[in-house]
Amino acid sequence: MITYISKEQYEKLKKELEYLKTVEREKVAKRLKSAFELGDISENAEYDIAMNEKERLERKIMEIENVLRTAKIIRNTKRSDRILPGSKFEVIEKGSNKKYTFTLVGFGESNPLEGKISTESPLGQAFLNKKIGQEVLVKTPKGNTVYVIKKIYS
Repeated sequence: MITYISKEQYEKLKKELEYLKTVEREKVAKRLKSAFELGDISENAEYDIAMNEKERLERKIMEIENVLRTAKIIRNTKRSDRILPGSKFEVIEKGSNKKYTFTLVGFGESNPLEGKISTESPLGQAFLNKKIGQEVLVKTPKGNTVYVIKKIYS
């Protein structure tokens, strides 16, 4: 699976990963050592808390590594015949005729209040690679919504 991501977000995740692997792992190791030194670990709440923290940290490290491994950097494109990651586009909701402007963004950059929708979201996935004039069906918990793509900005 490809994870679309901006160059800035990619670099941010690389820095976060390095921090987690060095600083945070060291903190957790110290907490585990301290809890272990308290004695019997079978009934040691401090040890249990430290182990849970370690598991959460390792899970987060694995998630970031997976994103970086499957990342495809979003490049600015002059192409405006279809919606790609990084594209800004205008749609009309069929039935209500409400107009929306969205920007298709990569992992970790969505902001619905600013019209930034992720390539990983159902809405973003529905619009990916679509062209002007196409109708797009989006399935939501409230029901199906149909949008018509009116413009793709270059």
